[in-house]
Amino acid sequence: MAQQHPDPHLPGQPGFRLARGVSRMLRSLDHAVLYEFVPMRGLRVDVISIAPGGEIWITECKSCRADFLGDRKWQSYLEWSDRFFWAVDCDFPGDLLPEETGLIRADAFGAEILRNAPLTKMATARRTRLTRDIARIASLRLQALTDPEAAAI
Repeated sequence: MAQQHPDPHLPGQPGFRLARGVSRMLRSLDHAVLYEFVPMRGLRVDVISIAPGGEIWITECKSCRADFLGDRKWQSYLEWSDRFFWAVDCDFPGDLLPEETGLIRADAFGAEILRNAPLTKMATARRTRLTRDIARIASLRLQALTDPEAAAI
């Protein structure tokens, strides 16, 4: 019997697996998705996306209860998004998550929105800056993939 090789694109860490499933779901909704984005010094969001209408969504991926309870910064993310979601797997105790936030159940292969996040529109100046920063970081990452030596220039 032939030995099966693991998918080289499947992340090993649970949080990254959740982020992959979330990004696939968001992409199916025609969002532009970016992982590991820093909206300001000291904050790093797991997944940020721009919806077709320009809304900015942030999704924080929590792999276990301790991961959620140890997150002291999540409320700071609210001012950087129009909608804020938690992404957790099917074993995560959903009652821990604040009801005024969105809820996504995910795995490495997909995700489903169980509770939509309320819409809280950002100020226009912040949205403009954030959209520009997302585009800039995405462009730099794409260039690094296609021309790794360019980063040294």
